[in-house]
Amino acid sequence: MQLADLTWPRVKALAPHTPIVFPVAALEQHGHHLPLFTDSLILGEIVHRAEPALRDRIVFAPLQWLGNSDHHLDFPGTLSAPPRAYLDVLNGMIDNAVRHGFRRIVFINGHGGNDVPGRQAVFEARQRHRDRNDLLLLFATYWNLAKLPQEKHADFHQHEMGHACEWETSMILRLAPHLVGDLKDVPTTRARTAFENAGLGWVTQDFVRDGHIGNAASATADKGETLFSSFAGGLTRFLREVVDWDGRSWS
Repeated sequence: MQLADLTWPRVKALAPHTPIVFPVAALEQHGHHLPLFTDSLILGEIVHRAEPALRDRIVFAPLQWLGNSDHHLDFPGTLSAPPRAYLDVLNGMIDNAVRHGFRRIVFINGHGGNDVPGRQAVFEARQRHRDRNDLLLLFATYWNLAKLPQEKHADFHQHEMGHACEWETSMILRLAPHLVGDLKDVPTTRARTAFENAGLGWVTQDFVRDGHIGNAASATADKGETLFSSFAGGLTRFLREVVDWDGRSWS
């Protein structure tokens, strides 16, 4: 079910155990070769592929395209909700959902910069609603919900998500190839080489000047289909776990 298509009486009549899913992404720079809307385009497609198997059991809110992208603000076109403002937005969405009777509230994330404030938001909300023992508050990033794509496609060079990288570029090549720029001269870049076991305060230009991190030149549309299939499958399995949760156990 799409929240935007429902009337308020239909929302009120939903069973209280019906999960509500908030897809959250970003509008930010993705190097010289990918569009600003990359994260939102990709997450929208993954949710679109997962939805049919869950259509009558889950409410999907519209995709929230404004994310926490302050670390990309040196690149023109990036729009960002600063970290504390973003925390307030996410906490407000949680409290809205709780007020309207939802007990299973899930954020599906498509942008790495949303991860820290997203996890903080569900932690804060649980403390705020600590008298409730019937709430399930989750924040999950889509690429952490599936097996590594190398298991299905041996040609992958990357083993983790980058930024405007092999993975994201492959998915945009599959979804909207007309939005992908010339890849032949895009160099391979790596984000960190030091202090990798510590949290590091950073902005994108601390590591790269042109805005991408990873091996974009090795991207293909075929790899993109493998990634979409894997990530949509992982999301579907995860959301089925949310639907099937017994409301009590944590193991």
